[in-house]
Amino acid sequence: MNFTEFVRNYHIQLNEQQMQAVQATEGPVLLLAVPGSGKTTVLVSRLGYMIYCLGITPESILTVTYTVAATNDMRRRFAGMFGEADAERLEFRTINGVCSQIIRTYERRLGRTAFTLLEDAGQRGALLGELYRAQTGEFAAESTVKALMTAVTYAKNQMLTGEELAQVQVEGVEFSKIFRDYEQALRQSRRMDYDDQMVYAYVMLKKIPWLLAYFQELYPYICVDEAQDTSKIQHAIIALLAASTENLFMVGDEDQSIYGFRAAYPEALLEFEQRHRGAKVLLMEENFRSDANIVAAADHFIQKNT
Repeated sequence: MNFTEFVRNYHIQLNEQQMQAVQATEGPVLLLAVPGSGKTTVLVSRLGYMIYCLGITPESILTVTYTVAATNDMRRRFAGMFGEADAERLEFRTINGVCSQIIRTYERRLGRTAFTLLEDAGQRGALLGELYRAQTGEFAAESTVKALMTAVTYAKNQMLTGEELAQVQVEGVEFSKIFRDYEQALRQSRRMDYDDQMVYAYVMLKKIPWLLAYFQELYPYICVDEAQDTSKIQHAIIALLAASTENLFMVGDEDQSIYGFRAAYPEALLEFEQRHRGAKVLLMEENFRSDANIVAAADHFIQKNT
């Protein structure tokens, strides 16, 4: 089936920029898509094109989304266009889901058990509250505990070094000491938090050649949605996984990044061409969601950005 037959058979309507993005399947590609430009339609259509026109097996395509809800929505959208059977064969995962898969594969191969995942945010907060009290002699306010949790997430996702940790400020405490004590407490109890999942997966991929090779062979095609909200360590993990084939398709818009406080790293989009040799940058610039009045008002507002 060629592309013309594909869009006709599945009743897919695309503009010129969208058609170009759907057919960009080889090598590193960054798609910068403005709000309302139909990126989910393009992502789902591209998966269909890869499977039905190029003969790529669904299991060899990893699609990384930002949230579990987005993962379920994309699978549902694909099933609606192309059927449930192939939707079930595709891999839609969050980055934490990918990292969990990496750790579990290591466990199975070596017959070892990794640290227990500390899923309860309340338990994490209680531990940080205890460490705060040990350092200050006072009980931590709820806002302080939340600030500490955010700072811990930021430090791990930004891959901060010792000197950089010292620059992180949480009012009333020496954050770098609380961070080190928190890490030590987790290790002593053989637990890890969600951010540790990424830290450990990254270290494993860097240090264990067979594990990296296994996942590179498992997923020769990688697609990343909402790339502007991906953190530095997440970009590093994805780069390792894609290094063998460089069939990496990233979709995002650096101007839409809103999770800087949680260590989103939109700078990676600006550096994409330097980091990936021979990279293409494609654009989707037409907003289908908002009428002209909304776009004009938004444009007038963002012209003030410096």
